[in-house]
Amino acid sequence: MKKKLMSGLVAAALLGTVVLPASAQNLAIVNGKPVPSARADALKQQVERSGRPITPEVEGQIKEEVIAREIFMQEAKKRGLEGSAEYKNQLELARQTILIRSLFEEYQKKNPVTDAEIQAEYDKFVAANSGKEYKASHILVESEDQAKSIIAQVNKGAKFEEIAKKESKDPGSGAKGGDLDWANPSNYVAEFTEALVKLKKGEMTAVPVKSQFGWHIIRLDDTRDAQLPKLDEVKPQIAQQLQQQKLAKFQEDLRTKAKVQ
Repeated sequence: MKKKLMSGLVAAALLGTVVLPASAQNLAIVNGKPVPSARADALKQQVERSGRPITPEVEGQIKEEVIAREIFMQEAKKRGLEGSAEYKNQLELARQTILIRSLFEEYQKKNPVTDAEIQAEYDKFVAANSGKEYKASHILVESEDQAKSIIAQVNKGAKFEEIAKKESKDPGSGAKGGDLDWANPSNYVAEFTEALVKLKKGEMTAVPVKSQFGWHIIRLDDTRDAQLPKLDEVKPQIAQQLQQQKLAKFQEDLRTKAKVQ
């Protein structure tokens, strides 16, 4: 008997004749109006896209949210708010947002970032950042005279780090005794870089260095070969960056082709 019943259900399902009861297709019935389960499914997809796991607790929250929305919608309709200009304007904006998001999602699916593109971008990064890294410290002040005075003090035995903490107008490095940490010298302004690469380890600039920020006293603390991350470590960030670039170009191309009068 069970085998016959099972076979009948399978056959009916294949023929499309099995229809679920209405109650199974609805999440709830609010004030006599059915609330489709599809609303909860749509909300669940939004939560999943945000990266939040769907636990039984979250499913319960989603159900309560869908029911609450139905209650509030019914009250809004009862008050005639569907006919207001504000509602219609907001509805149109929401429609546009959803449609545009769908357009961009479709484009990204059809134009994924390839491993070859990621590798090429990584190779460019390596070429631009390879070589030597410099660990430098500096003291930044307003005037050349003040900078010369500091150089004289350090040459007489004063602590570079202590002066940096008290007098440097660069708050980030000043609080750390002038320490700028490891960096490619090209990261700095040209005047700073030019003076830095001429120094030997442990050496300080004999004269102040002028830049757009003020007057620098620079000390080279150490050098090393550039420490670059491996491709696997930065692959997700590179992929995201390239995806954003592709999408930006797609948007710009559409704007360029559009006839706006």
